[in-house]
Amino acid sequence: MLALTLSLPAVVESHAVLVRSVPAQRSVLEAPPTRVELWFNERLEPAYSRMSVLDEANAQIDLRDAAVAADDARRLSVSLPPLAPGRYRVEFRVLSVDGHVVESRLTFTVKSWSRKTP
Repeated sequence: MLALTLSLPAVVESHAVLVRSVPAQRSVLEAPPTRVELWFNERLEPAYSRMSVLDEANAQIDLRDAAVAADDARRLSVSLPPLAPGRYRVEFRVLSVDGHVVESRLTFTVKSWSRKTP
């Protein structure tokens, strides 16, 4: 019986795990980013992966062009307009190729900043 049990393939359930983000979780930025990029450990299903960036009033402020990268199916990104100082929340929901849905959020803050002229 033990030999039979050991010969069966192990079932491994994996999910897409966020491995890196730009901006990073809870980062405080001197200048506003122009994009938010998320990298996962597994390929994503483009048709079922989405992301949005919200301001402190819960208004979606991204340019609504979130997409899985054509050259890296593990990267999801969205463009941003010029951001005012404040705290922002990135919400995402992705479907990995293994069929699992992962939903989460992260935050970042843009400090007051001004462009200095020479």
